[in-house]
Amino acid sequence: MSKVAVFYWSGTGNTQAMAETLAQGITSAGGEVTLLQASEFSSRDVSLYDAFAFGCPSMGNEVLEEGEFQPMWDDVKSQLAGKKVGLFGSYGWGGGIWMTSWASEASSLGIQLVNDGVICCGPMDDETEQNLLEMAKSLA
Repeated sequence: MSKVAVFYWSGTGNTQAMAETLAQGITSAGGEVTLLQASEFSSRDVSLYDAFAFGCPSMGNEVLEEGEFQPMWDDVKSQLAGKKVGLFGSYGWGGGIWMTSWASEASSLGIQLVNDGVICCGPMDDETEQNLLEMAKSLA
């Protein structure tokens, strides 16, 4: 059984709903999941898990949230090389550039992405839910 950590930051609740769906999918797929907000995770915890999912909505000029999520990501990303990682998040404007940039950075660090990132505009829809459940299976 894989131990999977799902970490997220959510401003409106959309990315939190995505994280909860992903966590349920991981459990259904036979994995053991820990669901935490980004501020509750640091690099000292990386060794506790087999796989990871990180969720952050697009903020400002299509960037990661800078107060809690970006500092956590900067702290852990160098320790994720070779690890299975899924990225997800919601947006309200733009076209998903933040996810493309984030996935590109992760790939350049040797992180084994299980997808190109699951995104949705606003609240989660049926297609997003299915994509998250596919990600869950890959991580579990």
